Amino acid sequence: MRILLVDNLLIRRYGKLRMGPGRALACGAVRGNHRLCEFSDRDLARYMGLGIRALGERLVNKALLKTAKNFRPDAVLLGHCDFIRNATLEAIRKAVPGVRIAHFNVDPMCDAHPQAQMRERMESCDALFATTAGEQWLRPFVTGRNVVAYMPNPSDPALETLDNSLRPAADFACDLFYAGQPRQGDPRLDFIARLGEAVRQTDLRFELVGMGGRPAVVGGAAYDDLLAGAKMGLNINRYFGMKWYSSDRIAHLMGSGILTAVYDGDEMQRFFSDKEALFFHDVPDLVERLLWFQAHDDARRAVAAAGRAAYHARFGGERVLRFMLETLFGRTLTEPYEWAEETYA
Repeated sequence: MRILLVDNLLIRRYGKLRMGPGRALACGAVRGNHRLCEFSDRDLARYMGLGIRALGERLVNKALLKTAKNFRPDAVLLGHCDFIRNATLEAIRKAVPGVRIAHFNVDPMCDAHPQAQMRERMESCDALFATTAGEQWLRPFVTGRNVVAYMPNPSDPALETLDNSLRPAADFACDLFYAGQPRQGDPRLDFIARLGEAVRQTDLRFELVGMGGRPAVVGGAAYDDLLAGAKMGLNINRYFGMKWYSSDRIAHLMGSGILTAVYDGDEMQRFFSDKEALFFHDVPDLVERLLWFQAHDDARRAVAAAGRAAYHARFGGERVLRFMLETLFGRTLTEPYEWAEETYA
């Protein structure tokens, strides 16, 4: 299949980036033997517009239409492409008969901006995908002419290249790692403050990046170095208790063989067992479990290894992309995807 992937490739950051879901889908397309063309709307808008937003937006829409005419895709996959207008998508349909178009959104659906993005695309796309599950979040975007479905955060071993489960405790610079940039009022701030106070009463080394006066969240090789130094990782999100939602942090952690602590209210137990991840309910429960794994490194390595294998097997970019394409084209699913029940039409 010929796939045109429109996403933010962050070329303008000159390698100082973290690989997101779009990159994992691109890897999945290559692994699945698809013909792939990538289009970085934000980079092109900035370069073509010489820093003038309105000019860049107009030119990048013309460039996308030209790209579609030249490449003639079977499917167009749109990430968070706010520069791309729906009129351009309609022009692509006229220029490339039979093309199918989908939008994927990786932000929490209880926020106003991703909801607005989904509303913007619901009439112009054949399928919408979100990393938030739940009928109350997905069904409102069903039009009768499209399909709306959950998608997990994809991974790929070419992106998550580490396997910290292979290394003993003495190799690591920290015992617990968390990176995030919560704003004022974010419930993570209180959680991290309580966790930090509890951890200070133990011998756990807690590396906190992007908050609490620590350095800002980093990218590129510096981010990879932080992951390489982490024995265990914390996966908490802006909102607690949203079914199956996570940022792509979970792919970075679990996919890298880092024992990952996951809040049990997010219902990720549907996909992973306690032999593949550390599930916790509150701060005291989390600290107790962290200390147990701190004292039992063989168990830490076993759970982290199983989690890494499970994440790449279940949420690998090739498999997630296959589900998206089968859903986009209305085909019978070729396997029982664990999340497929969260599909609405």
